Amino acid sequence: MSEANELLRAARERTPSPSAPGTHMSRAELAEAVCAWLWATTGTKYELDGHYIAKLERGAVRWPGAAYRSGLRTVLDVATDSELGFTPTGTAGPLSPELISCSMAGMEDELIDAGDQSISLLALAEESNVGGLTVEQLHADIQRIAQNYLKVPTKPLFQRSLAVRDRAFRLLSGRQSPQQTRDLYAAAGWALTLLGWMSVDLGRPDVAESHTRTAWACAEASGYDELRAWVRATQHTAAFWQDDVAGAADFALDGLRYANGTSALFLASAAAMDLARAGRTDEARTALDQAERTTADPAMPELGGLFLCTPERAAGLWSDTYLTLGEPHRTLEHADRGVALFEAAPHALRNPGSERMIRLQQVKAHLLLGELDGAMECLTPVLSTRTEYRVRPLIHRVCEVAALTRTEPYAEDPKAQLLHQAIREFIRFPATIRDSLRV
Repeated sequence: MSEANELLRAARERTPSPSAPGTHMSRAELAEAVCAWLWATTGTKYELDGHYIAKLERGAVRWPGAAYRSGLRTVLDVATDSELGFTPTGTAGPLSPELISCSMAGMEDELIDAGDQSISLLALAEESNVGGLTVEQLHADIQRIAQNYLKVPTKPLFQRSLAVRDRAFRLLSGRQSPQQTRDLYAAAGWALTLLGWMSVDLGRPDVAESHTRTAWACAEASGYDELRAWVRATQHTAAFWQDDVAGAADFALDGLRYANGTSALFLASAAAMDLARAGRTDEARTALDQAERTTADPAMPELGGLFLCTPERAAGLWSDTYLTLGEPHRTLEHADRGVALFEAAPHALRNPGSERMIRLQQVKAHLLLGELDGAMECLTPVLSTRTEYRVRPLIHRVCEVAALTRTEPYAEDPKAQLLHQAIREFIRFPATIRDSLRV
């Protein structure tokens, strides 16, 4: 009889249930969470269930496939396979029948490639080189990437964006109807816009410009105004993070000519922030008033994630605008409201990148108002951000907070020094999640 895997069972039982507060995660919930993570990160559907988790806990399978091990480590929040009681079969006896039938060790790349190849073969199964199912798959991939950005590691999403871009352009070289051509240009444009936004977050807004120029050409060829609007929003963001606030404002204002969905809310809010930073105070207040009155067309379909501006995301831009205008009370008002809305939103609709940035607006406002304890409380969730989600704009904003802690009246304050040291550790030792603000 196999020896039970007590480490795996203990790890599951110390993980809270997502559906039953106060209880631990069930085997079925663990399997579902792993499958969801694998789908989000690889785009491949895995058939893991509670019965297989039971086999793992009984010790019938001691070395599950690489994909399953990766998912289990992530969901159960451990760093190594050994913490879950997993040992390679070469060191733990002969290969069991269960492992032969269930293991995917060494095949995760092949599985992903095979899925992508099957998708590409849709074209051959339809009458022309591209059909409705092919286009539908491309846009489904884009939606999944946009909605999962900064919720799962960036690298696989970046790679899948590249794959969508390249597949769309390959299909455009063939023969299709005019509508299919427009849809393919739209798919390529959305993929390029994703690549542009990710490039900004990875610290290369100059590279983002290359993606967005081609994205704009695709948007023009497709004729889709909402794509034009979000390309302009991404160009605004690339310009903003290169300190070209005048250029950023021009992109935001031009994008408003095309915006009908929540892109209108984003662009109006971004324009207000840019104008304030450019010192055009009266124009900034006018744009801010416009943003606060902006409502999106409810009939406009939204991709979600990056390409969705919720009221809380807009509140983050408004709080930044009021901070630039020298009104920390209004900054805190909008930032507090935005954070409350983020915390109340369903997980699928939360934008974690925007949420972290608005928390830093809270921190700045508290510091400017002389409320050091409030600043420390608001900063703590940001400092727990996992390494792979510490994008360049986040680090930039955290450094701005650090600079505020070195000004009067905080230069000699022990709590401010503690806060400053916590930020230094966050920046210098990104792999470490610390509780540095607890005293």
